Amino acid sequence: MAYRNGVYAAFDGQGTTNPTESDIKYFRLLKIWAQEKGEDFRYIDSHEKTSAVRDSSKKETLQRVLRERLSHSKVMFLILSHDTNYDRGFLNYEIEEALDTYKLPLIIAYPNIKDTKISNLWPVLEERWPRALKQRLNNNNRNDISCLHIHFTKELAKRALGDMTVHEKKFMNARLIYK
Repeated sequence: MAYRNGVYAAFDGQGTTNPTESDIKYFRLLKIWAQEKGEDFRYIDSHEKTSAVRDSSKKETLQRVLRERLSHSKVMFLILSHDTNYDRGFLNYEIEEALDTYKLPLIIAYPNIKDTKISNLWPVLEERWPRALKQRLNNNNRNDISCLHIHFTKELAKRALGDMTVHEKKFMNARLIYK
């Protein structure tokens, strides 16, 4: 069994390799926060625990590497922007594997909603959810999902990463929100 101490960050690449046109910018910001001196921001990147793959790799190769990364993870940090697509790329596959196979807790971070309570935007934010997430969170028979919704800020990301782990599931509520 793999040692599960990594953070598996997932986001929609918006079908582009240009980082200014996709949500990879938020993933990179997460990594920058962890590298800042004097900060107690613990972030071990699960993507760095395996060999690199190219976007041009075969689907089976990509899926195998993604599963390996998930197996080394203690939590999935899911970034959902207003550009997140309902059914594109590997994001739905990553969510399915994280929740169904590896039973990872989720931190769902929403960029660009800093001044409004998440609970006030629930219908709008729910529209950002990819198919796999929507199916699982709206399934009343699923009580095994540990999920936390946050604003995409350094302070809340740090707090959430400290609270959420596959080793101790504190939050078993699909609509739990940090305020």
